[in-house]
Amino acid sequence: MSSSEISLEYIAEGRAKRLISLAKLGIVADLIGDRAVIWNPDQGYEVFMAGFFGRPLGVRKPKMVKFNRPLELSIYDALYLLEKGIIKVRDISRSENFADAYLDPDELMRIGSESYKDFKAKYKVYKDLRDKGFIVRPGLKFGSDFSVYRYGPGIDHAPFLVTVYSKDTKLLGVDLVRAGRLANSVRKKWVIAVILEDGTIRYLVFSWYKL
Repeated sequence: MSSSEISLEYIAEGRAKRLISLAKLGIVADLIGDRAVIWNPDQGYEVFMAGFFGRPLGVRKPKMVKFNRPLELSIYDALYLLEKGIIKVRDISRSENFADAYLDPDELMRIGSESYKDFKAKYKVYKDLRDKGFIVRPGLKFGSDFSVYRYGPGIDHAPFLVTVYSKDTKLLGVDLVRAGRLANSVRKKWVIAVILEDGTIRYLVFSWYKL
C-alpha cells in the first residue's frame, strides 16, 4: 500500500469519526426544491468540515475556512447524511405541522428520482465513493456527474471526473473522445461507473494517450 493510500485511509477514518459525533446534535435540514438547507451556521460548518458536504450559501468555491451562513446540501449529500443518522430532513411544504414533515430515506430517494434522471444509480455510486473515503462534489461544470477528490477542495485538485452509466447505455466513439479530451484539458482522469446486474459497481478509468 502506498503512502498516499495510507494517508487517504487515515484521513477518511478521522472524518468518519467526526461525522458520527455529529449525530447527537439533532441537526435538521429543510428541503427546498432539490436542495436541503441547514440554517444553523455552526452546525452547518461542522457538517461541511466532516467531509466537505454541501457549500455555504453564496460561496461558489468553499474551502476550510470558518463561515457564518447556512449550509446548502445537494440531495445526494442530504440522503447520505440522512441514511447515516447525522441529520433529519424536513419537507416544510408537505404540512403545516412540522412533526409530519420529516422524511425517511425512501421518501427522499423518491424525491431525488423525480428530480434527476437515473438518480438511484448515481446515488449508489456517490455512496460507494463516500464510503471508500473520497470527497464527492458536483461535476456539472466538467460535463460529468461528480468530481472526486482524495482529500478535498482547497487541499488538492479533484483527480477524477466520474460519469455514471447503466449497463445498457450505448456509447459512441465520439462520446469517449469528447469526454476524454475534456478531462485531459483540466488534467483529470475520466471514470465511467457502471452498475452491473448483480448490483456491483465497475469503475473504468480512462487516461488520454497522445500518439
